[in-house]
Amino acid sequence: MRRDRTDLRALSTAALTYPDVGATLADLPRGYRTLTRRRVIGRGRERFEEAARAVLGWDLHRRAGLGVRASSPSVVEGAVAVLRVGWGPLGMDAPVRVVHVIHEPSRQGFAYGTLPGHPESGEESFVVEMHESGDVVVAITAFSRHATLPARLGGPVTTFVQSRITERYLRTA
Repeated sequence: MRRDRTDLRALSTAALTYPDVGATLADLPRGYRTLTRRRVIGRGRERFEEAARAVLGWDLHRRAGLGVRASSPSVVEGAVAVLRVGWGPLGMDAPVRVVHVIHEPSRQGFAYGTLPGHPESGEESFVVEMHESGDVVVAITAFSRHATLPARLGGPVTTFVQSRITERYLRTA
């Protein structure tokens, strides 16, 4: 069953499912699985701006094969989204809220946190950086733990799926 836009409004007031809000931008908390991946995706200001638009317009997620229903067409602090992983009855909704947005001349991106109904509990950030060398780097940082019974029962499979999605983000950036 597909949720309608009313659910996005309801999600805007739902509590995040973890206490360490903003930790992907600092020291990752203990007690979670963590992930930090970085990849050079090109060089120069034009490439940086193109990648930043993809990240801040939810396109990185769409290109990686996720469905995205968001309360805002671009990423803004407080926006909520339901990310859809998989297809049909095998698919899973993953509600999130944007908890931080970065708008700096050589650094653009955001972090979102999990909301009730997400199979995981934690936070993930997507940041595009342009280094002094001209290299453009995409960095994905996450901490999470299984939040639902199916995720816990899926254990290694759930972790594998998260790793594959992260690889798709990096490949499509």
